[in-house]
Amino acid sequence: MKLLFDFLPVLLFFITFKFYADFVDKDSQLGFIPGGTEGAIYAATLVAIIASAAQVLLFWLKHRRFEKMHLITLGLITVLGGATLLFQDETFIKWKPTAVNWMFAVAFLGSQFIGSKPLVQRMMEANIELDEPRVWTRLNVAWVVFFTLMGIVNIYVAYNYSTEFWVNFKLFGLLGLTLLFVIGQAFFLAKHIVAEDEDVDDTASDNTVDRKQDTL
Repeated sequence: MKLLFDFLPVLLFFITFKFYADFVDKDSQLGFIPGGTEGAIYAATLVAIIASAAQVLLFWLKHRRFEKMHLITLGLITVLGGATLLFQDETFIKWKPTAVNWMFAVAFLGSQFIGSKPLVQRMMEANIELDEPRVWTRLNVAWVVFFTLMGIVNIYVAYNYSTEFWVNFKLFGLLGLTLLFVIGQAFFLAKHIVAEDEDVDDTASDNTVDRKQDTL
């Protein structure tokens, strides 16, 4: 459910873009948004801004706190989406996924030098334990590279393909690449995770050694 909630603005953006022309024909206009396929990207952008604002509000009402990811998304979609609507130029909204990915790349890279632990370690160490501390650093760098490449790929698609293709890529392509990376990360971590059974065995061995020492 949380994944769907986090993904809701993107999903509503996609749905609005796909079906806007079916409800508002090209000879009509919805406020300042043109009708037909020409206005689909602008209607989708407006819906995404509203959905992101609602997402932040609903999360706060339920948990009485804000989630950084939601705030970052809201800030960027408001600025870039607002510019898209104001200047009637879809270029701004097409930069939004790149801006998000590069912002995370900078955050993960900065955590290599600021603070005692890489950002990925702070996020995951409560759930898993790795056999070597340096593995966290390697994983953190991998996320930096991944976010950087995702931003580059998004811009390449935005400038070399149609808006409709970019919208499809934004939903399916970026999500698919992220899932592939996460699966690859899981295989990588599987080689370095310290199993709970091993911890129990190590504790039992230590206790045995202690008892033998006491006997001596």
